[in-house]
Amino acid sequence: MEARASIIHVLHWAAMGLETIGVVVIVFGAIAATLFFFREGLPGQWEAAFRGYRANLGRGILLGLEFLVAADIIGTVAITPTFESLGVLATIIAIRTVLSVALEVEIEGHWPWRRHDSEKYGSPKFD
Repeated sequence: MEARASIIHVLHWAAMGLETIGVVVIVFGAIAATLFFFREGLPGQWEAAFRGYRANLGRGILLGLEFLVAADIIGTVAITPTFESLGVLATIIAIRTVLSVALEVEIEGHWPWRRHDSEKYGSPKFD
């Protein structure tokens, strides 16, 4: 039983570490996107700089969300595997998946499953 407690302790720290990394990635992604925005926007090309800002900010959020989902999976499945915690995990992952898809559409300008059409025809496809 002592080995199981040690493993759970390590998994708990791993989940906390991944959560911390996820938050740090989002914060630093926001800071970096803002710095790039001001650097690119100063010469007077604010519209292009704004599009780049949104894309860079979205990329930072997407990457951070991936770490947060990994932390949730470890924390729920490995540490406290109850039906209630699995239901909460499923809800969290569903919400984060919707956010991820919405952010990807915002960044790429097309649905993820239409990437090939966009490359082939050169225009966004939202149908």
